Amino acid sequence: MSGALKEVRNRIYSINNTQQITKAMKMVSAAKLRRAQDAIIKMRPYAQKLQEMLSNIVSNSDGSAGGALTKERAIEKVLLIVVTSDRGLCGG
Repeated sequence: MSGALKEVRNRIYSINNTQQITKAMKMVSAAKLRRAQDAIIKMRPYAQKLQEMLSNIVSNSDGSAGGALTKERAIEKVLLIVVTSDRGLCGG
């Protein structure tokens, strides 16, 4: 009889430990989510200015401003403009 009681106590102790771990994990994930949301909000002015710059470039390239660079020709090479931060898995 006391063996079964000890098993129940161990089970209760184990469940309490699991609940504490789960609570800590939820707090960590909430903090990470909040940090990511703050970063997105801080990024909005930068994104808006970038959008303005790109739309300005596109609107000014009507064909007369760039001379030889804006003439239509066969596509041989493609240029990708990548805008990114200096942070990531590979470091700065």
